[in-house]
Parts: sequence; structure tokens; C-alpha cells
Amino acid sequence: MAKKEPAVSLIDTFSEFKELKNIDRTTMVSVLEESFRSVIAKMFGSDENYDVIVNPDKGDFEIWRNREVVADEDLTDPNRQIALSEARQIDASYEVGEEVTDEVIFEKFGRRAILNLRQTLASKILELEKDSLYNKYIDRVGTVMAAEVYQIWKKEILLLDDEGNELLLPRTEQIPGDFYRKGETVRAVVARVDNKNNNPKIILSRTSPMFLQRLFEQEVPEIADGLITIRRIARIPGERAKIAVESYDDRIDPVGACVGVKGSRIHGIVRELQGENIDVINYTANLQLFIQRALSPAKVSSIVMHEEEKKAEVYLKPEEVSLAIGKGGMNIKLASMLTEYTIDVYREVEEGTVDEDIYLDEFKDEIDEWVINAIKGIGIDTAKGVLNAPREMLIEKADLEENTVDDVLRILKAEFEGNQ
Repeated sequence: MAKKEPAVSLIDTFSEFKELKNIDRTTMVSVLEESFRSVIAKMFGSDENYDVIVNPDKGDFEIWRNREVVADEDLTDPNRQIALSEARQIDASYEVGEEVTDEVIFEKFGRRAILNLRQTLASKILELEKDSLYNKYIDRVGTVMAAEVYQIWKKEILLLDDEGNELLLPRTEQIPGDFYRKGETVRAVVARVDNKNNNPKIILSRTSPMFLQRLFEQEVPEIADGLITIRRIARIPGERAKIAVESYDDRIDPVGACVGVKGSRIHGIVRELQGENIDVINYTANLQLFIQRALSPAKVSSIVMHEEEKKAEVYLKPEEVSLAIGKGGMNIKLASMLTEYTIDVYREVEEGTVDEDIYLDEFKDEIDEWVINAIKGIGIDTAKGVLNAPREMLIEKADLEENTVDDVLRILKAEFEGNQ
């Protein structure tokens, strides 16, 4: 009885694993059988003449070996053959050429075989666990889930799902302002599943546009029902987002449906995203109109499209320029992301202005050539073009210091004032 304890322990261990990891009966039997066969093959060079019978319900197993009866002097392979004299000790009626099947007591193989079996079984279980985790989450990519904070590190947070599986929320996928303590629940979208060296890592994200889309699908029944579709999303996580929606039912206002009465539907999403302001606009296939809506709340006077270059020159009244650009250039950046067009904003030239324009290269005596090249690099090569472009855009797009831009503007203004 004592000899069978290690084997029973093996079955118990696997049964516990089955309960924890929800491995089905067929897989469990298969893994156990493969593990036994692996050890037998290592010990005898082959497992072909063995039958392994696993009974997970009873928690036990049997191993039977099939050998051919040969004359005593012809015995060459004790693993596949049995001497006639030995066979007749089992049953006196055996003859040469017949097959003897006898039970093998695994414990008699010794301590090393049992340890080998444990290691093989543990290795296969770990492999199964990894495969199970990968298959489970590869199908969940793009879905929102809640998980509990287990450990907080400098570059990422370790979370546990309701089955105790480990998930990662990198710092780069967290919204600025996100702050969690151990035990708190985090909502995020499954961004991807990395499986390098068969070691799956589930990566969550709260900064992905997909997270914002899924939140809208949860909050707006018309989106979940397919009456409204989200066509484009642009986000600067934790700061601001623009979302373009379209309705398949003329009776439904997609913007109104997404915002809700007095903002009831969108408020919950804004709170989840740490106060991220969300602009919802009507999608249209008319690119000029789409760009105009994307630059909201600014009112656009006119747009010149360059479709091959995917660029748009947008002209606005001077008082509308700062609205179009937004704080820190955020509005124009999001509009560009949403429309997938490079948007350049210009002040509208007042009627009656007949001043001739001057190429920037004419100012090389007063302005450093590298500064001129930097401005030309963003598509502006005349003095009027610089003066009509917003100061903030020149600083950001041309990557120039504020005082450098101010010097350029002063020189160019002086040129035209002197010609009046």
C-alpha cells in the first residue's frame, strides 16, 4: 500500500490542477497517458508495446505490457519478449509465438522514474496552461474587461482576472492621471497577446482608441444595435478626443444619441477616462465638410484641398485661428488624426490687400538660412504665407524657439509696413 502513495499523489495533484484550471476530462487523460508513455520510452527505448489506462474518476491508472513468448535460448529483448519458461509460470498453457499481457507496477521502476514522471507531468501541465491562456485571450482582443490590481511596478501594473490569470497594464497604456492601489478594479481593453517563446503575456490598454469605442458601445444602445456606427476616433489620452459617428436611420441624430440628454451618456465615459473631453461629430464622406467639422468649434472660411498629398490649407478669420489650433495645438492635431489629412491653418487675407508677396529666400541677409529652411520644410516659402500662418503652428511644426519665430515675424512685418 505504501508503494502506491507516490502514484496516488500524482493523480491527486493533477486532479487539483484540473479543478483550478478547468481542463476537460479528455485533455487530462491524454496528458497523463503521454506523461507515462514518455517515461516508459526513456526507460525501455520504446512504449509501443505498452497499454496505459487512466481512470480519472477513480483517480488511478494501469499499465500493461505486451510481450511475445520465445524459446528461452532465443530471448534477446526482455522488454518485448518473454522466455517460455517464465511465461509458463504465469500460465502453463502458453506456447512460443503467443502474446503475454501482464500488469506493470509503475512504483517498481524506482524513485527516479517517479520523479521523472512528476517532472514530465508538470512540464506538460505548464504547456497546457500557457496554451489555454493564449487561446482564451487571443479571442478576447478588443474586448473590455475588469481585473483586480495585484502588484504595482514602476513600468507596469500586474492585474488578476476572475480566474487568477495574470494580465499586464504597462505605464504607456495608462491614462495620465490613472492612479491605482492594490485590490482596486481596473477596466481596460485587451490590446494584444504576445506569445514569445510560448510564454503568453496579455497586454491591456486604457489609451487605445478601441477602449473609447467599446465604452461608447456599452453606453449607447443605438451603437450596440448597429443603428449608429463609429467611423473614426482620434485620442490624446486623458486630455481630449474626437469621435466621428454616422447613423443608418434618418430619424436618429447620432451626435445627440451619443451625448445623451444633458450629456447623461457621455459623462460616464468622461469620468472613466479621467476627465478626457470628447467631441462627437457627424461623419461625412465629403472631405472638405469633414475637415470643417473636425476643426469645431472654429468656423472655417474656406479650404484648399491637396488630395494627392493628403493636405488641406484651411483659412479662417483671425479670431477663429486660436480656436482651430486649440490649447497646445491639441484641436488641430486631433482634427488631423481624425481626417487623416495634414491640416495647415492660415489667417484669412483681408479684401483689398494688394501687396505683392516676397519669397523667404530674399531675407537671407536678415534671417538665418537654417531658420528659412525650417519654415520652408513645413510648406511655407513666402513672407505672406508666414504672416498668415498662426504663430503657434510655426513654433510647433517648424520646431523653432518662440523668440526665433517672433524675430522672423518682426522682420517680415517691417518689410511690408515699410512698403506701405
